[in-house]
Amino acid sequence: MNFDHPMVQTALEYWIIGRDLALGWLTSPAAWSQFGLLLVAYFAAKFAAKKLDPVLTRLLTPPAEQENIIATSRRFVLIFLPLLLPLLAYAFTGIGEQITRSIFGSGAVIAFGKRLFILLAARLFVNQIIYDPFLKLIGKYVLMPFALLYALGILDPTLLYLEEFIIGVGNIKFSALSIIRGVAFGSVLFWLGSWSNNQSATYIKTQEEMRPATRELAAKAIELVIFGTAFLLLMNIMGINLSSLAILSGAVGVGLGFGLQKIASNFISGIILLLEGQATVGDYVELDGGEAGTIIKMTARATILETYDGRWIVVPNEDFIITRVVNYSDSGSANRYEADFSVSYDTDINLVPDIVEAAVAKHKDVLSEPFPPDCELRGFGDSGIDFAVEFWVEGIDDGPNKYTSDVLFIIWNALKDNNIEIPYPQRVVEIKGGFPKSAE
Repeated sequence: MNFDHPMVQTALEYWIIGRDLALGWLTSPAAWSQFGLLLVAYFAAKFAAKKLDPVLTRLLTPPAEQENIIATSRRFVLIFLPLLLPLLAYAFTGIGEQITRSIFGSGAVIAFGKRLFILLAARLFVNQIIYDPFLKLIGKYVLMPFALLYALGILDPTLLYLEEFIIGVGNIKFSALSIIRGVAFGSVLFWLGSWSNNQSATYIKTQEEMRPATRELAAKAIELVIFGTAFLLLMNIMGINLSSLAILSGAVGVGLGFGLQKIASNFISGIILLLEGQATVGDYVELDGGEAGTIIKMTARATILETYDGRWIVVPNEDFIITRVVNYSDSGSANRYEADFSVSYDTDINLVPDIVEAAVAKHKDVLSEPFPPDCELRGFGDSGIDFAVEFWVEGIDDGPNKYTSDVLFIIWNALKDNNIEIPYPQRVVEIKGGFPKSAE
């Protein structure tokens, strides 16, 4: 090992300082008094935490059936209860530090103990509170080392060293500290942004008095505000001058002009769709290109349709603006369907409309408005007299709904109950000249 290396020399200096400090503490009555106060502060915090924990748990735990934003916030605060003990110990130790400094004029030992409680709080936070894998990784390799350096009292010189250590890529230069700070705070900011966005979106979707399109637009607007704010805060934390982003904005503008026209068009089309509300989540639509399905998601770039056979179709938002779209589920609209059937020529056809209309009207999903079931004579076929019954329903006759099938069952049973024959194809074959005689 090269003992002349500056980093080795610095480490040896800190070792000597720490050794002398430890020896001084072991031989000082004031230090032993501070050790005693540390123990008193710890056991007092443990006793207080034991008494406060059930009380706070009871106050912060909402009823199981509550799912509003206040209940969610209370559950979120509840997960931080494991930090109660180290934080109380930190607070009690702070009181003890003031006492020792007033009596002995020194409080180095108790100040060290106070920093240890912060290290313990950081460890509990990483191990018991953070569940996201990426945030746990950041906590393990960024938060814990910094908490350890703080506990040892060498955080400030370490930060100074990292601030002076410059990393450059071309003309862009950052200090090592700004990169670490950006990764750590950026992860926390965007995690909080994602959590806030999910909570806001959940709350907005429960507002039934708002139109579906308005809810989607509000959710998107809140998402842009949250992550836009997080981005600006991150730039400030990293020490990046926001005016330097003007060059990047110009480059993005050129990209939009040349290569990103479709993306920009789809993004603007998505906003128009949300504002107009002509198609929204839950609607069954059919496009000129033949795509048809239920809208299950509307993103900034595309709308996702789900067909009744379970396939997803990703349709660019622009297609909803520049092509014809048939919306079968527009708010307040009903759909008309027809069911064809035939009866025998021996039937008194004047009785058929009343029988069929009355039977179909009993179906729970068939509407009386805008029109009740209407049975019409359509023609005289080869095997029977052709009828069709028109009926109106809310919804699409596909997937989970089988309106036409149900109506055909109803027609069959109604005709059978009234002894009306449903014909089947019949042919009359005429053989001229009689049957040939068989050879004997």
